[in-house]
Amino acid sequence: MLIGAHVSPAGGLYKAVERGAELGAETIQIFNQSPRMWRPTSYSDEDQARFAQARVDSPVQAVLIHAVYLLNCASEDPEIAAKSLTSLTHSLRVGAAIGASGVVLHPGSAKTGEVDAAIRRAGKVIAEALAESEGCELHLEDTAGAGGTLGRSFAELAALIDAGGGSERLGLCLDSCHLLASGYEVRTVDGLERTLAECDAEVGLERLRSLHLNDSLTGLGSNRDRHAAPGAGEIGAEGLAVFLSDPRFAGLPVVLETGSADGAVAAADIQLAHELRNRGVSIREAAPNG
Repeated sequence: MLIGAHVSPAGGLYKAVERGAELGAETIQIFNQSPRMWRPTSYSDEDQARFAQARVDSPVQAVLIHAVYLLNCASEDPEIAAKSLTSLTHSLRVGAAIGASGVVLHPGSAKTGEVDAAIRRAGKVIAEALAESEGCELHLEDTAGAGGTLGRSFAELAALIDAGGGSERLGLCLDSCHLLASGYEVRTVDGLERTLAECDAEVGLERLRSLHLNDSLTGLGSNRDRHAAPGAGEIGAEGLAVFLSDPRFAGLPVVLETGSADGAVAAADIQLAHELRNRGVSIREAAPNG
């Protein structure tokens, strides 16, 4: 398991690696363009080479790009759909150029409430973005289920993958906060087992490619996306220990998006995540059938 954090690439792509290294991150996640603007950021060959060189002597072993929140691949507005396609395609191309493990995407929102139609619209944009790019994976992130967001259940995520063409480049990014908020228990061994069994039945665990580690300010089934620092929310330290220590998560890149330093992730948060994972592994190994 490669534990790290979302960091800023301000000042140059290589700066993201430096910031990750300062935190002791094994994985970094970045926005490849301003999260408040549609205009894609252009990176030169020199930018990419400097980024690659920065990784050589750093602890960073995996990189994820998070598509910006402006995107709504399910939008009924042709202009928004077109802008979403352009931005997502650009993110996938940047991901391929810098050797990213994948681009994480919030699939979109069914603002009219017509979920099946929204999934078809989102699938069309996703399929086109994959066709116009090469190599980099696209990880669909599960959602808390507020505001008509798509991906609130494993059944919806499976439908999105099918609508997007079912490419092997399509995978999942599971967020611990979003899972709890959308009604999936992740805080106990038995609960997480049931959750992952449903994921396997609906989507297939071979599609699980990355994780977001966020505690939740709101409880099970709240459908509210409210992150908390690790151990400070409804999942809690023991719940996160269970989540992090599941053997099926071994080797995955894990990103902390919210931390204890006024919301920013600190080195202590990453260290805590490692400690919780080790605690969870020890508990599982000591269990009668562990």
